[in-house]
Formats: sequence, C-alpha cells, structure tokens
Amino acid sequence: MESARIHITGIVQGVGFRPYVYGLASRHSLNGFCLNDSEGVVIEVQGGSIGPFLDELEKSPPPLARIDSIRIERLENGTEYEDFTIRESRIVPGKSVLVSPDMAVCPDCLREMLDPADRRHLYPFINCTNCGPRYSIVLDIPYDRPNTTMAGFRMCPECEHEYHDPANRRFHAQPNACPACGPSAWMHGNEGIKNYAAIEEAGKLLKEGAVVAVKGLGGFHLACDAMDPIAVSTLRERKRRSNKPFALMVPDLDSAKLICEVSPEEGYALLDRTRPIVLLRKKALSGIDEAAAPGNSRFGVMLPYTPLHHLLLRASALKALVMTSGNLSEEPIVISNREALDKLSKLADSFLLHDRDIYAGGRFDCRSSGKRMA
Repeated sequence: MESARIHITGIVQGVGFRPYVYGLASRHSLNGFCLNDSEGVVIEVQGGSIGPFLDELEKSPPPLARIDSIRIERLENGTEYEDFTIRESRIVPGKSVLVSPDMAVCPDCLREMLDPADRRHLYPFINCTNCGPRYSIVLDIPYDRPNTTMAGFRMCPECEHEYHDPANRRFHAQPNACPACGPSAWMHGNEGIKNYAAIEEAGKLLKEGAVVAVKGLGGFHLACDAMDPIAVSTLRERKRRSNKPFALMVPDLDSAKLICEVSPEEGYALLDRTRPIVLLRKKALSGIDEAAAPGNSRFGVMLPYTPLHHLLLRASALKALVMTSGNLSEEPIVISNREALDKLSKLADSFLLHDRDIYAGGRFDCRSSGKRMA
C-alpha cells in the first residue's frame, strides 16, 4: 500500500480545491485527508496505487485554481485510514497564502436564480463552489467561513446539507447562503422590502433618471441610465469628473454588440470569469449619451458579474447602465453602508444596500489575480 503527503501552494483556497481532491481520491479509491493551512493545501493519500491520482492532480486542477508548487513526500509507515475526509483547517504561524479573486456568478447559479421553482429564485447572493465572493470577504487565512464576513450568517439546514454533501456543487462552498439564512439587500429608507423587491425599486428609480448607489462585491458603484443625458450629466457634475470616461455595464454580449464593435477576442475578454472592463470602439448610433465618454472613440464596457447586477439590469430593463466607482474623484471607494450614507449622500439620490460586509483590505472592486494574506 502506497502513502504520500502532498503540499500544494498557489491559488488553492476559495477555488473548490478540497472538494476537488475529495472527489479525485474517491475516484481512485484512496483514503486519507486534505485540509487548508496558512500556506496552501495539505493532502495525505493512501491506497494501492497513488500515481494516477498524483498525475491527475497536477495536470487537471480545478478551473479556478493556480498551482505554484507541489511537494510530494513518500511515506514509508503512513497512518492507516478507513476513508477520505476533509479536515479542519490548520494555522501555521508566519506563513501566507494566495486567496482567489471574486468570481462572476456561474451559469449554473444563474439558471437556478431565474428558475421560479428554485428556492434561490431571484436571490441576489446566490453562489457555489465555482463562483461568488472570495477576495472581498476574507478576513484571515485559512479560507474558511469563520474567517470571512459570512461568519455571522448561520447556514439553514438545507444549506448545511448542501455544504456537507460531496455530490453537491456547494460542497464546502464557504459563502453558501439562501434567502432563509443569508445576506439581504434593501433600499435605504425602505428596509421592510428585501432582495428582488428592493432591486425592482432601484430599477424603477434608474428608469426615472435617478443616480443610485449600489453596494457590490468590493465596494459601491454609482449607477444611472447611460442613455439619459440629464442623469449622466448630473452624475458627472456631482462626481466632479469633467471628462474622464464612465464605465458601462450591459446585460450580455449581444447588448454590448448593439452599442460597440466587438471582435471575437474582445468578446472572449468580456466573458472572462473575472468580468473585466474592455475598451470597445463605439458604434455611431449607439444611443449611449455622449457625456458617458466625451471625446472618446471607445466605451469601457463590462458584463454583470454578481447576481445582484444581473437582477438590477433585469429589473430596470435598460440597455446600459453607467457604473462608476462610488467615491468623489481621487478619494478611496466607499465599502460600508454607514460610510456610503455619509460620503455619497450628495452624489446619489438613493441607496441599494446589503448586509454582507466587505473586508476593509479589499477597498476597491478587486477582480485581480489573487490576494496574499499573511
């Protein structure tokens, strides 16, 4: 019987690595354990032949993972295990690990969110192992729910069952939540209306020409109808932003093609799971107000990357939204509800808030290559 201890570093926390290892070990009939520590992932495996397991682990890691190093230690007299388990995380003083960036909502979660029969129908904080917040909610490492801003939301029995079910795609998904136990969104001043009803109210205000402060993953956006010249000019004046282009958010790739020229490469970039802002050449009759990007031949365009963004575009039924950073020019982006109400009250007409806290270290809407936590 072969045994090995494996140490893996890189972006291996917040990417479904432990559930992946669990499934891989089960397929190869191996026993042992895996866990997160302050440096990466530790695995011990034991079985008849561990070579195929090691090959697949190195060549086909989870899609969101990035392996920087794999250290394999063959064990002559390893502990005998009866099954394979995911163990409690371990803190190693003085070590650090890369944490995954926030990831755009995946197609599976989008399908569930739009399914009237699903218990997460129109829920703006739906997520799974393959998508959702990471970077912006991590307080400390290892990456486990108690070390995130989701710690205060106790999972209901149904979410708890999903979290512990190896066959479920929410197996060990740290931000797992639903309307019964997770975060909620509301409009400031109308706290009794939650989630999609609140988002519908925000959408109505946007259609009427209002500027709405929207709390997202890593901070606030200031949003308005990109086709409304008064709304766009008002936002520009309030932000004291004379001519710097505003970013636009459109519902999908086809919507981007209505206002801009989009090459195949640019289309791939828009659809990247980190949902970057892509500079696209304007179409002559785009319908977008010139004040969104004055004197510029291109728009900075992004697709929605959170469930809340998807629902806001759905509720407003607008062609495009200006989505610019929630701050005055040259000041840090606002991240807390209290700070938003204090600092953005002269910029926004209304506030779409939620109660999932953003970690202060993620003081900008970060969808980058990873965040090192020490």
